[in-house]
Amino acid sequence: MEWLVWGGATISLLGLVGLVWSIIKVAKARKAGLSDEDLRVAVQKVMPLNLGSLFLSVIGLMLVILGIFLA
Repeated sequence: MEWLVWGGATISLLGLVGLVWSIIKVAKARKAGLSDEDLRVAVQKVMPLNLGSLFLSVIGLMLVILGIFLA
């Protein structure tokens, strides 16, 4: 079950990269000095990336725990 642990860790790491990317995109939008409405639109565009990345991280961590449990 070692492959399950390493696969889960890889998936979780991809999710973490996506979360950092979404944080960077929102920070750039805030620094751009956009109006409230434009900033809201920018954050709404990043939201699917954020939620998808969070989902990947959770699934990856679940796979790691499952791999450790089954080993």
